[in-house]
Amino acid sequence: MRVLLKISWEALKWEKDFWIDPVFSMDVVSKIKEIYDKNIELAIVIWWGNIYRWSNLISSWVNPADSHNLSMLSTVFNWVVLKNFLEQVWINSVVMDPNWIKFLEQYNKNKAIGYLENKKIVILTWWTWNPYFTTDTWWVLRSLELKCDMMIKATKVDGIYDKDPVKFDDTKFYENISYTEVIEKNLKILDQTAVSLAKENNQIIKVVKLSKNWAVLRAILWENEGSIISL
Repeated sequence: MRVLLKISWEALKWEKDFWIDPVFSMDVVSKIKEIYDKNIELAIVIWWGNIYRWSNLISSWVNPADSHNLSMLSTVFNWVVLKNFLEQVWINSVVMDPNWIKFLEQYNKNKAIGYLENKKIVILTWWTWNPYFTTDTWWVLRSLELKCDMMIKATKVDGIYDKDPVKFDDTKFYENISYTEVIEKNLKILDQTAVSLAKENNQIIKVVKLSKNWAVLRAILWENEGSIISL
């Protein structure tokens, strides 16, 4: 079983206004270790919002392309920090980057697959290195490239709703939903380009709550957890 796990940036900052909460970050690492100890091949990506929020500065007249590029740069912080936290619990990992950052390893699909097959967690930086393409689209792209069996989005909510359950009480929960429904209902759990790409390749996506104990592992093991997007 090979899984590409996408972790929300809230996972590192938790209740801090900015940056990284070391205590909660170690809790995230403990959940990753649960997966690792089951001999599941695991690649990971993390968002960047605890470092830089591109949308905020676009609204303040920063050029959109420049703001997207700054977001791509800010992702590197989270991935290098995660690698260091993983090392504290004796998990082998490698940070792979497609853009020749000297202190990271150059991304290569075949090499990444080789690391996964040899029980090393692969942390993937950046995205397509093109502005206007979100981390969602890049996440699906890498999952297809690495031939992952499943994609897991671990976030602050426990699945897919018709609207934000943090802000509204009258929400509808979707245990199972099709790619087409996600697009037609304009649900914001993923951007529509990413959903369309996943649909074209029948790539299964699950959405779970990161802070819930065992939720990510249960979803990977096909137990009743979170929401599933499929055909």
